[in-house]
Amino acid sequence: MRLHLLALLAGGPAHGYELRQALEKLLGAAYPQPNIGQIYVTLGRLEQAGLIKGRLVSQSDRPDKRIYEITDAGREAVDAWYETPSETPRIRDDFFMKLALAHGTGRPDQIDLINKQRRHYLNLMRALSRLETGEATGDARIAELLIEGASLHLQADLDWLERCQEELE
Repeated sequence: MRLHLLALLAGGPAHGYELRQALEKLLGAAYPQPNIGQIYVTLGRLEQAGLIKGRLVSQSDRPDKRIYEITDAGREAVDAWYETPSETPRIRDDFFMKLALAHGTGRPDQIDLINKQRRHYLNLMRALSRLETGEATGDARIAELLIEGASLHLQADLDWLERCQEELE
């Protein structure tokens, strides 16, 4: 979450609740809602690392709030993050490890593992399809793309499970 918050702060200063709202608006229901406590803990760590700096702003009718802004070091970290390709393939995937380890012990049954995982993926796909809202523009389109990407990944995982089952039967 640290780089996500840094990227948002690269767009301008904000306080924790504004950052949470920005993530929710951008990603919608397609992404787990960020925990405000986690956001503030992460902001504190980013500030300690010198990637952001915070300042208190007094409010007449509410408690003071802390506004954060990105530092030059934070901008460099965001730039490096954007320049670095995301990790794939998912060799360290938890299910992959279960399947590999079950092979050596024979317990649990690998086909049972595959079938349970397949049911889980199908349930996830159904849940994702309920999130799809059709034609979207602006920030909503980003959420739609996230849903579409997750669905495509799940379909690829289902295809791989089919291949595993064919190979193991």
